[in-house]
Amino acid sequence: MPEDVVAEIVATVLEISVEAGQQVAVGDTLVLLESMKMEIPVVAEDPGTIGEVRVTVGEVIQAGHTIATYQA
Repeated sequence: MPEDVVAEIVATVLEISVEAGQQVAVGDTLVLLESMKMEIPVVAEDPGTIGEVRVTVGEVIQAGHTIATYQA
């Protein structure tokens, strides 16, 4: 079953480190966010395969915004 990776804060997407179909391991960085001049990596909590990336570099996202989906 696909799982959503969701933003916990309002932030700007600085970097996207994964693409659809890519395998990820626990701790792999999925995206790098910036909020209040701090860089915040969003990491995989479970191993799996990225299904879809739903953000773009430079996009401002809100708390609760889906960043990516993956199949654990």
